[in-house]
Formats: sequence, structure tokens, C-alpha cells
Amino acid sequence: MAEAATAVRELSFGEAIKEAITEEMRRDSRVVLMGEDVAEAGTTFKVLTGLVDEFGKDRVIDTPISEAGFTGIGVGAAMTGMRPIVDIMFGDFLMIIMDQVANQAAKIHYMSGGKWKVPMVIRATMGATRRSAAQHSQSLHAWPSHIPGLKVVVPSTAYDAKGLFKAAVRDDNPVVIFEHKISYRKVKGPVPDEDYVVPLGVADVKREGRDITLVALSSMVQVALGAAEMLEEIGVSAEVVDPRTTWPLDERTLVESVRKTSRCIVIDEGYSRYGITGEIASTIQEQAFFDLDAPVRRMGAMHVPIPFSPSLEDVTVPSAQQVFEMARQMCNR
Repeated sequence: MAEAATAVRELSFGEAIKEAITEEMRRDSRVVLMGEDVAEAGTTFKVLTGLVDEFGKDRVIDTPISEAGFTGIGVGAAMTGMRPIVDIMFGDFLMIIMDQVANQAAKIHYMSGGKWKVPMVIRATMGATRRSAAQHSQSLHAWPSHIPGLKVVVPSTAYDAKGLFKAAVRDDNPVVIFEHKISYRKVKGPVPDEDYVVPLGVADVKREGRDITLVALSSMVQVALGAAEMLEEIGVSAEVVDPRTTWPLDERTLVESVRKTSRCIVIDEGYSRYGITGEIASTIQEQAFFDLDAPVRRMGAMHVPIPFSPSLEDVTVPSAQQVFEMARQMCNR
């Protein structure tokens, strides 16, 4: 008798995140969620609405406005057997918790000779174009990527968001996951009904091509796919590769793609200076130098505070048209 086909539904990015957390909390009673407005309000973005109704206030915990305080509680809870999810409302607030994350969570396993573990997930948002101004619109995923002992997840699709989040909860290391605010409702896609995980450190080829590789993260995956469609109209075949995690970084998949296409643009919504685009471009340049027909190019956010003005904010991050123009020039079209 043939196996029944796996049910697949279309979920939004936000629905996929909520489903991942719900399933992991049902699976493991050690998983708890804490943060500002996560219970009664279901987070500022209403992603987790109703979660407290199923699990109660002992496992979905509204905290005081003290990111440093409740992140520290999360580190301690993880060390003593829990698997906390710590919700940081805006990724811009990472600077408030960097001691707890970079000096405590990231180092305890090493400093204890492997006797202690910190299996916790830190949820943080990222991304501009939501009119949230300079202190609530940055994409700072390069910061934790720089710290040994941390894993960093940057999903772009509903399928990846659910699978990567579940993998993060089950990991025995501290994991920081960045969710793009615009993606919660705007990005939708097929998600299997059955339990699955997406392994950390495995990139995904979102679109195959032969002329140029577009490496993109988070919302820039959609931008790259849009540019690839435009390039197809002028006879340029673009491959779009999504690293999905900035650490571990799947260097092999990135390098193999560029060795095939001989050209590459790295696209990210974070700042270009000392950022993710520089790290990935350097990795590709070092390992695929003799396969390149042109230097690896980078596109990131402008090196300015994110403006509140919509007309100004929109031009601070790469667009599909800009990616198209750069790729067209690199391919001499």
C-alpha cells in the first residue's frame, strides 16, 4: 500500500514561527518562552497570539522591560536543564544583552571544559522599510556571527523559518535567530504538516542558474529572486543561494555555485562595512579565485542610520532593480 502523501499547507512566515514554537513546547516541557509582551499581547507583531492560552503563564512569561535581566535568567535556566526561548522585541536591543550573550552564553561550555551547556534560543527581529526609524530598523546579525560559541540563523521562507527554529530549539548550543519584520505577513509558502527540521549550517539553492550567483539572506532572497526573473528576460541565468545560517556557514555550497557561474554578488540588508557581505565575499574569493571572471561584488544597507522618512528609508537597502543592474553589467549585457 502506497504511503499517504505528506500534507502541505501555505503558511505565512509568522505562522510558521508560531507553529515551530508551539510544536516544540508540546514536545518538550523544558521549553519555555520569555520576553516583553509575549503572553497577553502575543508579541508586538502578534506572531504568538494565543500561545499563552495553551501553555499558561508559567511557560509563556511576560517579563519586565529589562532585556539584560531576563536574558540572564534565560542563561541560568538553560544551564540548569531548561531550554528557554528568549524573545528580544527588536534586534536593535542586542547591545543591551551582549554581555549575557557574548560573555556568558557563548563561553560557558568552553570555560567549564564541556561540563555546562547553554541550550537557549534568542529571537530577534531585523529589517528596515517598516517605518520604525533609526533605533528599531537595523539588521545586526553580523554581531553575534563574530562570537565563537554562538550559532546564528537568518531564515527567508516560511519552510525554512519553521525547520530552522525547531533545529535551534533542539541544539545544545546558544542560537540567535533573526526574523525579518516585513516577512511575518508578506512572505508565504508551503510548509509540511509533519514534523521536520532544517539542519543548521546547510545552505539552500533557491534557484539554479549558470551565469552568475546571487548569494542573499533573509528579505534579500526575495529581492535576489526578483532580480533573477528580470535577468532571465535579457538572457542571463542567475543562481540564487541562501546560506540560511551565517554560522555555521556552508562554504562548500557557496563556493561550488560560484565555481560554476564564475560571477557573484553577495546581498544583505545589514551594513556592508565589516559585515556579512564582506565575510562571504572573502570566503568565495579565497576559495574560488581562479574560477572568477570578475571580482565578487557586495550590496548592503547604506552606511547611515535608517531614516524614518519612507522615501529615504526605501533607498537605504538593496532593491531588485539595483541587483539587476549590477548583475547585467558584470555579465556584459
